[in-house]
Amino acid sequence: MRRYIRALVLCTVFAVFSGLYVYSKLFYADVSLGGNGPKRGFIPPRVPGGRRGAADKTGHQNPRWYNRYIMRQSEAAGGGSSVQSRPEPPMHLAVVACGERLQETLTMIKSAVLFSIKRLQLHIFAEDQLHAGFAEALESWPGFIRSRFSFTVYSISFPSENAAEWKKLFKPCASQRLFLPLILKDVDSAVYVDSDILFLQPVDRLWAFLPQFNSSQLAAMAPEHEEPRIAWYNRFARHPFYGRTGINSGVMLMNMTRMRNVYFKNDMTGVGLRWEELLMPLLQKYKLNITWGDQDLLNIIFHHNPECLLEFPCQWNYRPDHCIYGSNCASAEEDGINILHGNRGVFHDHKQPAFRAVYEAIRKYSFGADPVPSLLGPRAREERLSSVTGENVRSWLLVPLNGSCGKRAASRFNSCSVESVGIVALLLSACSPSEHELNA
Repeated sequence: MRRYIRALVLCTVFAVFSGLYVYSKLFYADVSLGGNGPKRGFIPPRVPGGRRGAADKTGHQNPRWYNRYIMRQSEAAGGGSSVQSRPEPPMHLAVVACGERLQETLTMIKSAVLFSIKRLQLHIFAEDQLHAGFAEALESWPGFIRSRFSFTVYSISFPSENAAEWKKLFKPCASQRLFLPLILKDVDSAVYVDSDILFLQPVDRLWAFLPQFNSSQLAAMAPEHEEPRIAWYNRFARHPFYGRTGINSGVMLMNMTRMRNVYFKNDMTGVGLRWEELLMPLLQKYKLNITWGDQDLLNIIFHHNPECLLEFPCQWNYRPDHCIYGSNCASAEEDGINILHGNRGVFHDHKQPAFRAVYEAIRKYSFGADPVPSLLGPRAREERLSSVTGENVRSWLLVPLNGSCGKRAASRFNSCSVESVGIVALLLSACSPSEHELNA
């Protein structure tokens, strides 16, 4: 009897496994023939930030994903010695251009591309009539330059119910910068600069301030002044401002994810307000008391939220104000100028020849040309030196007229591309005293 029971159990086990085998064969035959049964296959992981919909399909229906997957698989099969890492995320650079600012903005972009190491993603906010000019100019740059950046041109846009009021605040379109966190919703961090900016160091070095933010900081700017006795805000402002002398918003590094999520303290309500909730009430309260428009609003915001701001040195926003009343930017005296800010229109007039000389040198430089003769031609030398004395150059560019001039200027560009050699030569020639000065 026991023998019969054992034989029955053994037959039952064989029957179960045989049934499973037959079922699996029928299942995969159904898949390969396109039957209506349940289909199974490899489902790749979703790309972070990917959008669900028709384009978000699996398997070979996404050729870009499939080719990348096959390439990785083949590299792994070959020993994995040449596995390609993901491309590094670009640095985001935003600028606003209205009116006659096309050429000035293109020169700023030119300096940023020439002096940067990592790839740039440009966000250009401009009046509609300037869009074609930007696209045509940037697309015409040679391929080895175009490979360093990509760009998007946006129309100027403000909240519809108050668009006219925002657009005329201070200068046309200047307040657009306040709305960048709300417009560039998919961008985590960005550098905003005014159009009258020239980079003399890689954008990478400014971008490197982001990891230095503590848990509460969400923006970085330079002080408006270093010397309180000649500062504007502490003498004339009729509204709250940041710190002792206020901040200048011409160069602004932003963690926009934090800006969108933080509740800001303010003097209008007893509760914190988010960025989009804060701007219009702030303008309504202070519009009769502000002089510098959106910059004043930023000063008010960070007056009430000083823990949210990181101050970077004035060498990252060097303006005529730092030398008109004597040299008052210690970091530039020590390490040189990293960003030249030509406010007051000094890139286009003769009030500050050294500022204009650097601007014209970069504007006229042809991509791929030998930078030294291109930036130090006879006309540039004549314009640069005709009305510039040694003392003025020392105060404007803050490069001392002595034997250390070359070392100090050259040390500022040791991590830049070859194009920066021309700027070094420009500064060296500008800071070298003329025969007249030596004889005097």
